[in-house]
Amino acid sequence: MSPQPNREELMRAFGLGEDDRAAWSDSGLSEEAFEDWLTDRVARRPAGARARSIYGAADVHDFARRAILDALALTRGDRLLEIGCGGGRLLRDASESGAAVTGLDHSEAMVALARENAPAAEVVLGRAEDLPWAAGTFTAVAMSVVFMFFAAPGRVLEECRRVLVPAGRIAIFTTAPELRGTPAAPEPLAGRCHLYSDAELLSLLQSAGFSDVSLINDDGGQLVTASVSAG
Repeated sequence: MSPQPNREELMRAFGLGEDDRAAWSDSGLSEEAFEDWLTDRVARRPAGARARSIYGAADVHDFARRAILDALALTRGDRLLEIGCGGGRLLRDASESGAAVTGLDHSEAMVALARENAPAAEVVLGRAEDLPWAAGTFTAVAMSVVFMFFAAPGRVLEECRRVLVPAGRIAIFTTAPELRGTPAAPEPLAGRCHLYSDAELLSLLQSAGFSDVSLINDDGGQLVTASVSAG
């Protein structure tokens, strides 16, 4: 069995710099908590110069962004909520359709970055498990490579359904278990994520009350879409 990489090796592997090292030192956490901290810093609650450069890049998760926007086919009159909006690139592109766009993220750094990159959007700091909007506020919901991080996915989906209008639609792009250990889901991050089989994803949306649930798996990239019954 090969030895596990140490903290410095993981820092280098994920491209973390001196500001990240200072943030780790200032955290006061034990060495046992490092991999959880790393997961937050890099992906679950991005912060720091590296996170800003990655999630601010024009091509970040462009494959997922295109798939989601194609599936939702937004038009004028749509009201889109993106949960886990990161640097706001999907919000920026969605606003070009004429739709009203809103983003939510639990990272203060990403909220600030999204506001810069998508000035036409409203961007809110908050939690996906407790959306700060009334029922029926949105016509569409998007989630791009964030669903894997939710500890209570059923609760998140129930909240999505609540804030959608009848016949509102949802599109989620996430990562399948077969990509664990690849650049799409590297360790140790993958071990702190929830990677769902196609059947599990379909079941989660159906259990949350969504209709017309369908899924496309393209080499481990999963696009699942659904709608709220109009009846």
